Amino acid sequence: MLSYERELSGYDIRKWIHWSMRFFFGSPAYSQIYAELKKLEKLGLLSSRVEGKGARYRRLYKITDQGLDAVSRWAKEAPIELPTLKHPAILRVMLGHLSDPAALKKLLHEHVAQIDQLQREAAREAKWSGADPTWGYAKLALTWADRYYTSERELALNLIKDLDEAEATLPNTSKGGAIAWPDLSFWYEVERRAAAEDAAD
Repeated sequence: MLSYERELSGYDIRKWIHWSMRFFFGSPAYSQIYAELKKLEKLGLLSSRVEGKGARYRRLYKITDQGLDAVSRWAKEAPIELPTLKHPAILRVMLGHLSDPAALKKLLHEHVAQIDQLQREAAREAKWSGADPTWGYAKLALTWADRYYTSERELALNLIKDLDEAEATLPNTSKGGAIAWPDLSFWYEVERRAAAEDAAD
């Protein structure tokens, strides 16, 4: 956020993250933001000054030339790591044998409602990031976020449909019956079959 070369308080940074980065990179707590600001200032990547007095004072942070150079090199040269996907809704489906299709579908419909809200918020921020041409790259990222949540919604709805279609073949745990899990050796047998098929390709 400080790469926009404006003096910002920790509160300002948190607000900017809420408007933009939270849709694709998380939203840290104030405590995390202030801890990171202090660390970066010690490294000489930021400078700060106090504005105001008494209860109305605030500390403003600004990126230094060294900091701008470092973040510019990172943006241009650092390899892009694969995103780490941690999806609570899909984990619930994976552990569906501990639940049942009706409960899973209820959870997935709740997930769709949350995604709908995020998609609307991302679309709104994408729209208003067009208010100034210097925010062009932020607009591109937020437009991507709008499309991402639209796609996530479609995937969740398809999964609900898949649950409906597969319900007859899924393990029936609704009556507390034990599931006849395959022997552990079968897991490794399937792995060997998959490896053999990959080698044949």
